[in-house]
Amino acid sequence: MNSPRTSLYRDKHNAKLMGVCSGIADYTGIDAFWLRLGMVVLTVTLGWPLIAYFIAGALLQKKPPHLYRDNQEQQYWQRVRQSPKRTAREIRSRFRDIDRRLADVETYYVSNNPRLTAEIEQLR
Repeated sequence: MNSPRTSLYRDKHNAKLMGVCSGIADYTGIDAFWLRLGMVVLTVTLGWPLIAYFIAGALLQKKPPHLYRDNQEQQYWQRVRQSPKRTAREIRSRFRDIDRRLADVETYYVSNNPRLTAEIEQLR
């Protein structure tokens, strides 16, 4: 079962008609204007996308009202949906950076505190 944050929903809050294009925009991170424009062009040229739109509008669930805490969390989940492996690499990289910075702080603190250095040496 998908996490609520990785599912496709109709976004009625930002909807113009049924919320399908705004839901796809939320899911992909693409601006809803461009999706709507593409939908209009495809409907005029092909016709069948309008039927697909109404089918998606009937099948998709409404987006939960408080799915994301803020805009940053929404962007994070859009990146997860677009490329989970890249997102995992970014998280690992951030943790490595935090670990390196903590090690630098520890080294600085220990090197400037001879008493603490002596206590650590006694423990070894």
